Amino acid sequence: MAGFTSFREFYPFYLGEHRDRRCRRMHFAGSTLVLLIVLLALLSGRLAWLWLLPVVGYGFAWIGHFAYEKNRPATFRHPLYSLMGDWVMYWQMLRGKVRF
Repeated sequence: MAGFTSFREFYPFYLGEHRDRRCRRMHFAGSTLVLLIVLLALLSGRLAWLWLLPVVGYGFAWIGHFAYEKNRPATFRHPLYSLMGDWVMYWQMLRGKVRF
């Protein structure tokens, strides 16, 4: 696979890896839980809960890829762009620009 020179170039590929609505829903659920864990950890002062962030965030996303998309998550090849894509897609789902 060719490399990407910018996030703008990567993002259409990223969306193409998330065609299945159930996969996008898994991403949305995981990202929402990540935000809730951060909030709860900060409000409670129990920062040890933050170790759950990658488990929850990647766990939900990877289940979506392996169970529904039947592809390898982009995280394995493009970790930074993939993380950025997760949050851009999340924001676009909240705004109704990407269906979930």
